[in-house]
Amino acid sequence: MIPVVIISSITFVLVILSILLFPHIKIGKIKLDTYWMIALLGAIILLAFSFAPIDEVVKQLFSNDSINPIKILVLFFSMTTISVILDELGLFHYLANVASKYAKNNQILLFLSFYLLTSVLTVFTSNDVVILTLTPFICFFAKRSRINPIPYLVAEFVAANTWSLMFIIGNPTNIYLGTSSGLDFISYFKIMAVPTIISGIFELGLLLLIFLKKLREPLISNEEVEPLENKVQVFVGVGILFICLVFLIISSYINLEMWLIALICAVILLIFMLVYSLFNKPNFDHLIETGKRLPYQLIPFFLSMFVIVVAINTQGISAKIAELLGNTNTIWIYGYTSFLASNLINNIPMSILFTNIASSLTGEAYLEAIYASIIGSNIGAFLTPIGALAGIMFSGLINENNVRFTFVDFIKYGAVISIPVITIALAMTKLFIFIS
Repeated sequence: MIPVVIISSITFVLVILSILLFPHIKIGKIKLDTYWMIALLGAIILLAFSFAPIDEVVKQLFSNDSINPIKILVLFFSMTTISVILDELGLFHYLANVASKYAKNNQILLFLSFYLLTSVLTVFTSNDVVILTLTPFICFFAKRSRINPIPYLVAEFVAANTWSLMFIIGNPTNIYLGTSSGLDFISYFKIMAVPTIISGIFELGLLLLIFLKKLREPLISNEEVEPLENKVQVFVGVGILFICLVFLIISSYINLEMWLIALICAVILLIFMLVYSLFNKPNFDHLIETGKRLPYQLIPFFLSMFVIVVAINTQGISAKIAELLGNTNTIWIYGYTSFLASNLINNIPMSILFTNIASSLTGEAYLEAIYASIIGSNIGAFLTPIGALAGIMFSGLINENNVRFTFVDFIKYGAVISIPVITIALAMTKLFIFIS
């Protein structure tokens, strides 16, 4: 047990340090993130010394149940592919320009428009996709309009990681924790819909209080909205996304797994894009750029953390943690501990770990622990940049756009917003679990 604790702890600490001190390495012209390499090294060491039994890892990787990490990755990448294609076709940029146009010269109205846009896009795509697409646009728009980008960037980030609670597909952590506990699209939505809406409204009020003074400054420019160049492709893409969501909603009734539905829809859209490009002036730029933008680093990171958690479970460490957390007041204990754990080891390994910790619980206590951990994994993302991959990507994007937003700034805004929001979310979720 002790060697696994030491190796796992060192791996987690080095992952955090890599994010803070040396996030990238360059090999020629190729820039690679370091955090997943460290996680991979930790997993290889555990496998090499048989602390994570290879037969157990293989068994779980190819199991036919909902906890299968490969199915979860397929579901996430399929939904991400659909969303990134829509962004490459200009949909998200077009919607952002529409929002800025109708805000006219009123920063408060513009702020509300961007918050609403981020929230809606997050609900129907995912938090990672929204952050990847809207962050550069906000930086560019703020520079051109000579306004402070910080209110918009903070609002975008916290909105993306709050409204991602609405659907089970909104975040990889939702998918893992939810599917591993047997939740389907509808049962998840029944519990999380109202808590997400109330938390989002409360959060918006906090944001307005924090940034009201900055938002009263004048807005200089107001760009005309350019029409979409790829109307047919956008129409088909939105249609496939809508159909995908419908089938995800009814998946439990038609006995089709969510990963398979998402994969089929993503493949159909890819085939359509390929055929359309072949017959209309061959141009595969959108598909090529989509391929470049997919978060491939999630694959080795997710699987490496999965191996580390297998080792932790095999050595009985998860059971010890479960005993420590107990089986009473689980909504609060699991909510706040998962919130903090996300910022110590990142929300993906936290979700894998807490899935196993909660497995010793039963009945309402188990449901509370799972939903609380989901909430902690989402809202924990905006306490520090370490809390989620979204935070790592967000920090990198704003640095690339020369916006000054330090680690301390992140924590300052994150603590003021995330702590009351998670409390509201947990309280409302407990109420809806009790009602159901």
